[in-house]
Amino acid sequence: MSTGLLAADGIVMRFGSRTALRDVSFAAEPGEIVAIIGPNGAGKTTLLSILAGLFPPSEGSVSHGAREVGWVPQQAAVYRKLSVAENLRLFARLERVDDVEGTVTRMLAQTGLEERASDELGALSGGNQQRVNIAVGLLSGPPVLLLDEPSSSLDPRQREILWSFVSGLAKEDATTVVFTTHNVGEAERYADRVLVLADGELLFGGTPAEFVDAVDGFHDFEAAFVRFLHERGH
Repeated sequence: MSTGLLAADGIVMRFGSRTALRDVSFAAEPGEIVAIIGPNGAGKTTLLSILAGLFPPSEGSVSHGAREVGWVPQQAAVYRKLSVAENLRLFARLERVDDVEGTVTRMLAQTGLEERASDELGALSGGNQQRVNIAVGLLSGPPVLLLDEPSSSLDPRQREILWSFVSGLAKEDATTVVFTTHNVGEAERYADRVLVLADGELLFGGTPAEFVDAVDGFHDFEAAFVRFLHERGH
């Protein structure tokens, strides 16, 4: 059994005759940022959804309760016609937090959006909308934050702002962050550890430097990633 703040043990997920995940185990510690990378159809979002408690695995277990996890899906679950503060207030009530107004004020400050509190969400930049989306996932103060492709629609400057915020959560609040991405350079730059999934199997778990070292003759992370998958028939 894996140990850690967030632990998955022997996760198997089947959809009818198709097996989406095969005996996946890993653990993440407080303040650790873990990237899940792999080709399309690898099972990344399926694994993240199971960790979030959206549905149970066919086999195996996850060692946390759903309320200990903040879940941020790729498609923002917010309302574009409401203001930033109205979105946070609505979701705080849905989360049944003890102090709604205090929580909204805290999240506006934490995300640096105090001056945009009354702005309609749809009028914000993509980066600011994503910060609001993440703020919704943090309303209940979860020790674990799960992000599905958090920067997929952002430009380089917005991506930098987003990851500065997320990295601050890990370093200052000891929030465990697990995210999926197709941008392997992003995984190399921001993750403490990478998990490589392909066809539902966990093929590697270690630091970005350890991953590059595991592929002889390659010092570029993306090139090493492509070679790693090719050598294993993916």
